[in-house]
Amino acid sequence: MTSFSSAASDPARPVASSLWRDADFRRLWVGQTASQLGEQASLVVLPLFAVLTLHAGAGQLGVLRAVGQAPILLLSLLAGAWVDRWRTRTLMVVTDAGRALALGATAVAGLLGLPALLVVAFVVGALSVFFDVAYQASLVRLVHRDQLVQGNSALEGSRSAAQIGGPALGGALVSALSAPVAVASGAVFFTCSSLSIRRMRRRESVPAGPRTPDPAVPPGAGARQASPGPERPARLRRRIAEGLRFVAGDASLRTVCLASAAFQFFFAAVMTAYLLFLPRELRLSGAAVGAALAATGPGALLGSVLAARLPGRFGHGPVLVWAAALGDGVFLLVPTLHGPPVTTVPALLAVGFVFGAFGQLVNVTIMAVRQSVAPDGMQGRVAATISFVGMGTTPFGSLLGGLLAQAWGPRTGLAAAAAGMLLSPVLMALSPLARLGRTLPGGPVGS
Repeated sequence: MTSFSSAASDPARPVASSLWRDADFRRLWVGQTASQLGEQASLVVLPLFAVLTLHAGAGQLGVLRAVGQAPILLLSLLAGAWVDRWRTRTLMVVTDAGRALALGATAVAGLLGLPALLVVAFVVGALSVFFDVAYQASLVRLVHRDQLVQGNSALEGSRSAAQIGGPALGGALVSALSAPVAVASGAVFFTCSSLSIRRMRRRESVPAGPRTPDPAVPPGAGARQASPGPERPARLRRRIAEGLRFVAGDASLRTVCLASAAFQFFFAAVMTAYLLFLPRELRLSGAAVGAALAATGPGALLGSVLAARLPGRFGHGPVLVWAAALGDGVFLLVPTLHGPPVTTVPALLAVGFVFGAFGQLVNVTIMAVRQSVAPDGMQGRVAATISFVGMGTTPFGSLLGGLLAQAWGPRTGLAAAAAGMLLSPVLMALSPLARLGRTLPGGPVGS
């Protein structure tokens, strides 16, 4: 067996013609796909359960979504520091096993009302923070740097497929089964993910800092170890500060943080109002709501394909700006919809497809920019810092969405939140990120 620490920069490691020949990458992909499917389903089932079964109001739905998103703000920086010191495979196995247990408990917790549902949402959200940072850092340690686009396209493609099946499955389960059972069904997907990732056999070494034992790999496997780093590990706060300084010192990464914060804040507000607007204003069933949300999945599959071609042809900066403007702007059409499901559902599917395509194009391109700039030993902290600054705004956005829907009604509140999403492409257009060309730098770009 060989180590995959710093695989992206190890010239001695042969570059496979296709990542699909790598058994460990296939296991990572299968596990991540199952995990994303479970996550996407639970993101629909939990709010619908609160609205349709517990009869939660706009403010209560905003609180539920905010509680599930709060771990992003509270734990992202800690997760980044831990991921850079731990084996990512171990973290992914443990966190998905934990999410399976948490969702399995909702069959009982859901019967106890909204407070118990808030606890489940927080636990699942906390474990999701660690899993998401870990799988992104894992890819960098597993493949060559010139395979990152191919690997990211595969992983983001699986996330897109989960966006297709997850929401539709979640909505159908809420309609066909009792809500607690529908929520608990997500445990199956997280269990499959944990088992698949656990089967990864290549021994992983941490790029920098202390190493943690990997119990699933038998001792004496002959794995090549990375440099053990300093004898005493850096303090956790110091490692977090290093990640913050690195991101703050790079012009492109600074812009990614600001644009992501603006987008995620208003998108969280949009989704809170959206999940009220569809069942209450447009009178859609749980299955129809799931189908509308799932429409982003096919679009995201297209976006993953375009992300492998358009930046190299038109430049990474222009693609980011225009894709963000088109993808975010299309949501302004949703509050204008009226009429029966036979007319509104096709329109919602079209909006979701366009949003998914351009949104995924932005996601993959930004991920490639981030991974090309950050060194191997900083990948986890850079990902976590961007997640902290960007996704950390989502609890407040969810609360805002609930307040807007409660004060102005779901339709007007949705329109106001959708208009706010356009701040993200404006920030990118006014920054050095917009000037990135067809090729990406191999280190920090700007000051």
